[in-house]
Amino acid sequence: MNTRTHAQKEIDTRGLNCPLPILKAKKALAEMQSGEVLKVVSTDPGSTRDFQAFARQTGNELLEQSTVGAEFIHFIRRR
Repeated sequence: MNTRTHAQKEIDTRGLNCPLPILKAKKALAEMQSGEVLKVVSTDPGSTRDFQAFARQTGNELLEQSTVGAEFIHFIRRR
């Protein structure tokens, strides 16, 4: 895993549970240009699976997922 992935935008969804992290990510991605990277920080353990499904369904590329303590970090490239 490359933990030095550069994101153009970062959103904090700590404390929010499904589906809120996905909805916030979807809104953020809609405001971004194609090819830009969004970093999402979440505390929802289900977010790892949720973002994998989200990437498959939307065509956005899930670049990286990592866990740091109780936080789940997701990097998504806008299609």
